[in-house]
Amino acid sequence: MFFLQDSLIRRMGLMLAAISLVALVNIGLSFTVSQSIEGSATAINMAGSLRKQLYFSLAQWHQARSESGVDNQAARIAALDQFDQRLAHNELLAMIPDSLEHPTARQYATIVTAWRTDIRPMLARPAQGLDPEAVNAAVADLTVELESLVALLEERTESRIQLMNLVQGVSLVFTVLAIALMLYDIRNNIVRPLRRLLGVARAVAKGDFSQNSGLTGTDELNKLGQALDQMTEALEASYQGLENRVEQKTRELARSHSVLELLHGASRSLYSNGDLCEASVPLLQQMEDLLGIGPIKLYLHDRNAPEPVEVVTTASKDRPFYCRDHSCNACLITPQAFEALPNKDADGKRLLLPIRTASHLLGTLEVWYPRDQTLPDTSRRLLETLSDQLATAVFLQRQITEQQRLTLAEERAVIARELHDSLAQSLSYLKIQVARLRKLEQKDPGNVPRAEVLDELSTGLNSAYRQLRELLTTFRLKLDTPDLGSALRETVAEFGERFPRPVSLVFDLPPQLLTANEEIHVLQIVREALSNAVKHSEADSVEVSVQFRSPRVWIQIADNGRGLPEGDQPPQHYGLIIMQDRARTLGGEISVGNREGGGVAVTLSFLPVNRNLIATQVSA
Repeated sequence: MFFLQDSLIRRMGLMLAAISLVALVNIGLSFTVSQSIEGSATAINMAGSLRKQLYFSLAQWHQARSESGVDNQAARIAALDQFDQRLAHNELLAMIPDSLEHPTARQYATIVTAWRTDIRPMLARPAQGLDPEAVNAAVADLTVELESLVALLEERTESRIQLMNLVQGVSLVFTVLAIALMLYDIRNNIVRPLRRLLGVARAVAKGDFSQNSGLTGTDELNKLGQALDQMTEALEASYQGLENRVEQKTRELARSHSVLELLHGASRSLYSNGDLCEASVPLLQQMEDLLGIGPIKLYLHDRNAPEPVEVVTTASKDRPFYCRDHSCNACLITPQAFEALPNKDADGKRLLLPIRTASHLLGTLEVWYPRDQTLPDTSRRLLETLSDQLATAVFLQRQITEQQRLTLAEERAVIARELHDSLAQSLSYLKIQVARLRKLEQKDPGNVPRAEVLDELSTGLNSAYRQLRELLTTFRLKLDTPDLGSALRETVAEFGERFPRPVSLVFDLPPQLLTANEEIHVLQIVREALSNAVKHSEADSVEVSVQFRSPRVWIQIADNGRGLPEGDQPPQHYGLIIMQDRARTLGGEISVGNREGGGVAVTLSFLPVNRNLIATQVSA
């Protein structure tokens, strides 16, 4: 029976086969029994009619005997023949068993024998020669035998009907038992397991992998439940692993987000703050908290020092010697906390990262972390990115400092040239006049033309004072206005007061075309040209034009004065050297020459730094 316990399909198949077999047996037996009793009623009726026919023949025999010698023998023989026909009728013979040992067959044989040997011969002979009592007794005996035959036929039919009822009853019992067993098996081995499996499936659909079917049998559904339990256990393990990975990835994303914020803050603070210590110490301390490392120290190379100079540290128990702000305590910690940090004396490991650009080694970033801790590749890459940003910030700071030095030197050279070309020449002229006055006083003390010399000295002092004011105005010049156009309008208004008519201005530059440095140089050149026009041109009309002729900026200052006395090559005291220096700084060209209609034209053209962007905007 183990093969039935191991297979639900076999059990269901066996039960269906049993029900089908019982149904087939019931149908077969019922069909057989119904076939066997088919014609029983006809046979019983036929046997019953034999008694009637026998009495009819007996009545005819008595009638022939009672009537006055009239014997209708033909009618009597016809009645006897009809009895023979009914006795040998097929319906009746079909109900007589073939076996001679069967009671019904023996009873039929007895009736046939009695009829053919005794009764028929008596009833066929004339009635006058027979004893009526004997004939009646013989007929009565045959009637009893016929009744016994009818009873046997009825009993045989009833027995077969009872057999069919018994078969149907047994079939019904077997069918009910089989159906009950099948329903019991379905309820316990199909419905309940399916409910458990459905409950597990619904729990899995909701993300609950802790449910278990608890099926331990060996049939198909139990094995399916066991497989589902194993699958849920595997899914729970996988889901837990996925949750752990998602949690880990979430932490990594949060850390990456913090890293990006840190790098963004690093870029903003390092490049916007001029003090390297103030900008980098909070940044490096955030890096320590994020990566679980520290302290971090920054060393820079100095051409005047034999060893790298420590310029930044995130943790120190004493104020560093390079500290510029003694009210800042960003890097100061307690001695106990400092001694607990990893270093060469506290079982720490050190990572050295170069602070360098493509062509210069600027310094070293020293990172300490615990010896029992491994520095991940992501942390190392983050530190390398930070070192690159520090290198860029240090390099830019040095470049800005160097540029400031060059600018200061250039401005000093400009001041020296301006003083030489203007105030120094005026003072030299005054010095010559004073020396001349002394020589005249020595040669002829009483006859010195003091008024003439004093007028020349006064004229020279006024000229020197005016030149000094113009130089102070030039050196103090800066763009206090929001743009170059406003500054130029103020400038032409200022110089227009020194001419008979206001100075005209044509300004046509796209917004934000020039940088601040370019705007300063352009304004200085315009002022220098207007100053020369005031001093030397004797003009009554001056025009200033500042235009953008893609891709160059074109500037012209033209007057209608007396022009240059020596053609198109002006003397050096017109400030040409200063304007040429500024033009070279802008990367452009400047020319000074006489105009065809009279006067002087100063023309400057250069390529602005933002020309590509502006050209795109103008074309669009």
